[in-house]
Amino acid sequence: MATPFEAAKLGPITIKNRIIKAATFEGRAPRGAVTQEMIDFHVQMAEGGVGMTTMAYLGVTPEGRTDKNVILLSDPANVEKLQGVTSAVHAAGAKISAQVGHAGPVANSGSNKAQSLAPSAGRSPMGSQFAEATEADLERILIGFTDAARNAVDAGFDCIELHLGHGYLLSSFLSPKANKRTDRYGGSLEARALYPRMVVEAVKEAVGDRIALTAKISMRDGTKGGIELEESIPTAKLFEADGHLDALVLTAGSSLNNPMYLFRGKAPRKEFAKTLPQPIKLGFQLAGWHFMPSYPYEEAYFLPMAKQFREVLSMPLVLLGGIANEATIEQGLDAGFEFVAMGRALLAEPDLIKKYEAGTASVSVCTHCNKCMPSIYTGTRCTEFDGVK
Repeated sequence: MATPFEAAKLGPITIKNRIIKAATFEGRAPRGAVTQEMIDFHVQMAEGGVGMTTMAYLGVTPEGRTDKNVILLSDPANVEKLQGVTSAVHAAGAKISAQVGHAGPVANSGSNKAQSLAPSAGRSPMGSQFAEATEADLERILIGFTDAARNAVDAGFDCIELHLGHGYLLSSFLSPKANKRTDRYGGSLEARALYPRMVVEAVKEAVGDRIALTAKISMRDGTKGGIELEESIPTAKLFEADGHLDALVLTAGSSLNNPMYLFRGKAPRKEFAKTLPQPIKLGFQLAGWHFMPSYPYEEAYFLPMAKQFREVLSMPLVLLGGIANEATIEQGLDAGFEFVAMGRALLAEPDLIKKYEAGTASVSVCTHCNKCMPSIYTGTRCTEFDGVK
């Protein structure tokens, strides 16, 4: 039986324990710059006891950033700067993963000064438009993924987490709601999975066995017509059969249509509205409840869904969603998951894992108020406790 604080293999690397800091956008890269604040954020997680921390979110093309404050991993000029992050984390005793992806329809075209792209043209709930990605766009983006992957190796990352969830570009290809294409990338499940599988294969070819390769996939979008278990489980089987991934990270929710399905707990609508410009702010104040509904919080809230993946897959799986207390970590491992990923609890207490291992705590102070969510614009942090500096 796996235990939380034992070393574990993830593909070609060994992680000192089975606890991963989940990717949470740090808000510490103004105009895509690597800052000391970014380094300090991940060092704090490493010193706090996690086996691996995840740097989020690293873009592969200019229009594929969520906004202008995202680091372009495909730019070779950033390799040496990112070495400062990875070397500092290694010195603090942990591994570090790079979450790599293309935001697709989630991208802020106004901030990026570039047209947002998606499998099919459309409009986001916040009013921005996105265009259908052409074959030439997809070829260019694929090159961006492979360039980013090679740069991740050169920058000293131990792992790449490909972002195939939350309504980002690759996730959107998988979605029957978002993907209305009539070419080889649209239609059946296998056709919609083609481009994401091409990206995974190309990235694996680029990195080989030099670092670990994982993918974060959505079990369901939590929105009508989106990804459901009936298709996400067969999709996961396709990735397992391809044999390119060292693990799947199981998530849910859509950043574009239903972000609170991922986070659960209280919806910080008032705090989020303060970050928006007019007239979007007024519209959100009137109808924000529709975009950000509240869902009851409970520990390990994705576990029932994730168990259905565990039953049919033999590859390593990472459980996330409501992992805060020590007993919940053990529950996930006892259910057969190789690793657990934690987010908000570590924002509140970066040294939480050390406390658990030392036996000085067993429960997180995080109240799941989710007020940390709007703080991404000023440096992601817990606003209720001392937390991340």
